Amino acid sequence: MKRLFSILAIVCIMAFGTVNASTNAYTVEAATTAVTTPIQDDTAAAAEEEKSFTQIVKQRFIEGGPFFMGIVLLCLILGLAIAIERIIYLNLATTNSKKLTANVEDALNSGGIEAAKEVCRNTKGPVASIFYQGLDRADEDLDAAEKAVVAYGGVQMGQLEKNVSWISLFIALAPMLGFMGTVLGMIDAFDKIEAAGDMNPSLVAGGIKIALLTTVFGLIVAIILQIFYNYIIAKIDSIVNDMEDASISLMDLLVRHKK
Repeated sequence: MKRLFSILAIVCIMAFGTVNASTNAYTVEAATTAVTTPIQDDTAAAAEEEKSFTQIVKQRFIEGGPFFMGIVLLCLILGLAIAIERIIYLNLATTNSKKLTANVEDALNSGGIEAAKEVCRNTKGPVASIFYQGLDRADEDLDAAEKAVVAYGGVQMGQLEKNVSWISLFIALAPMLGFMGTVLGMIDAFDKIEAAGDMNPSLVAGGIKIALLTTVFGLIVAIILQIFYNYIIAKIDSIVNDMEDASISLMDLLVRHKK
């Protein structure tokens, strides 16, 4: 938990720094535009072609406005931070259950329950933890060992799914924020039409562009986080299936050992 809070604190600082930088860039650009003479159309077109992809994305981000775009960016940063932390945790939790089962069987045959427990203590991952809990109750009876395996399996499953719901929250939140920016941009555009009393395209083009940009960036953030979310869910399902198969193998080993 402390590690997660540290990650979130770092990404929050990064996010606010990015938002401030974007705001400053937006202010400087507006001031420069106000005092600079208009550029010829052909020169502007040539400069537009020379811009890199990152420069175009940065420009569109600034044009979308610092407030809503900053919140959408914060959703992306926090979502990616949690996703990366989960991916690292799940990769570390992956265990070669067949090799572990073979080692536990050899230890049971050679040194008994204590030797098998020592093998589990020296192995990382949820499968080894479940094995240890089952072996720890094996001296009582098989029913107690099975209950311990099932109960601790649920605990380990909760650890695997920890904080994953936050990623799904950011997946839903990012496009909703984008749509909210779109609605506010359209309201601003109609306010300008009402104030001018004339349907002049130049009056509403800016507001509509900002509205569409917030929607686009919100959808992009949701798509990126959805890819990570699906990978994490697939990884969790794989580990859980491995845990269930390994638990059945452990109970078979204990039955043979009791005989």
